[in-house]
Amino acid sequence: MEQVNIFIDGSNFYHLILKKIDIKEPNFDFEKFVKFLSRDRQVAEKGKYFYTGTVREKDKRHETKKAMSNQNILFSKLISTGGWNIRTSKLRTRLERIKIDDRVENFEELTRLGIEEIVYQRSREKGIDVMIAVDIINGALNNNYDTAILVSSDTDLVPAIDFVRNNYNKRIEYIGFSMPKTEKFEETRPTKRLIYATDIQRVLVASDIKNFVFD
Repeated sequence: MEQVNIFIDGSNFYHLILKKIDIKEPNFDFEKFVKFLSRDRQVAEKGKYFYTGTVREKDKRHETKKAMSNQNILFSKLISTGGWNIRTSKLRTRLERIKIDDRVENFEELTRLGIEEIVYQRSREKGIDVMIAVDIINGALNNNYDTAILVSSDTDLVPAIDFVRNNYNKRIEYIGFSMPKTEKFEETRPTKRLIYATDIQRVLVASDIKNFVFD
């Protein structure tokens, strides 16, 4: 039977789809999702990978505490079902600056108000793409899978994908997402570069994802 490994970029998955349809990660049945993705194929022993940036408490804010609690609940559920490799990276916060010029919508109005620059804090995870790439390559080297199912739209993974396809004859299945633009969120579309770089492509929409919410 064909063996698969499943690699889920948790942060990417959350921001591309779950957040946009108001699903909290602890309320999402990842085990059921894995069965859907694998179909009639066998998931290799310890062949389920989940990657995410870990939330750190900051200024004792309610939002941060809630996020930490949700993440702990999620990890507990993944561990209790067994077979998951949980890879984490600390979220790094930094200041980012946007200069107000003609590339910014309504820049003339902002300029009249004397606003020349917007400074904001942004949290980013570091090294998740490297972890996924290493696990994909290691799995190929050790012949742990025939097909790697990738739930991520990170194009930095393309070199690793090319390596295992060209050197180890492994198949890569890309899971992308499609959602229309709303007042609150930008449109979500599958990544063309990953479509071209992979053997199999499946595009899921909001109604597909809602099937995996815990009752």
